Amino acid sequence: MTATRAIKVLGIGGSLRDGSQSERALRIALAGAQAAGATTRAVTGSALTLPFYDAALDQRSPEATALVEAVREADGLVVVSPGYHGALSGLVKNALDYVEDLRSDARPYLDGRGVGLVAVAHGWQAAVTTLDQLRTIAHALRGWPTPLGGAVNSAEVKFDEAGGASDEKVVGNLQMIGRQVAEFALARAGGV
Repeated sequence: MTATRAIKVLGIGGSLRDGSQSERALRIALAGAQAAGATTRAVTGSALTLPFYDAALDQRSPEATALVEAVREADGLVVVSPGYHGALSGLVKNALDYVEDLRSDARPYLDGRGVGLVAVAHGWQAAVTTLDQLRTIAHALRGWPTPLGGAVNSAEVKFDEAGGASDEKVVGNLQMIGRQVAEFALARAGGV
């Protein structure tokens, strides 16, 4: 990377279960961003246990404030959600709702940022519908979804603790999603 400053990619996702399949997928995608030269950070699991988003409240919990600041500082994001009953998890949706707090920023919402999206579900239908919903939300927040999105059927693919998965093509696709986020951020920064 040749940008004048380090490109920052923020990962958001997973579930409340430490080491969940969706959190492991997120970490593989972030490894792809890191391989492209980005610095990465993940907000997962209990760090996403936030009060329900309420636009009428001025006060935010320390965790919500930290999440909003991390998004504000990010040049790109990778969002991974488990697919629950054909939809993204409430945990991930609530975290994305907090992006509303960036509405008055010079760079509102996810404006000008690449957003890599991945859905992990036990079955293709839930994985695909969850990915579609994540893309819709990214567009609504003015983000630029990467050309490649990930729908992972956890009935067929298992992630391991070592940072891999039972299907190398899935690993490669997740890493590519992370790379695309970092490359988009670099291009926006004028480094390409």
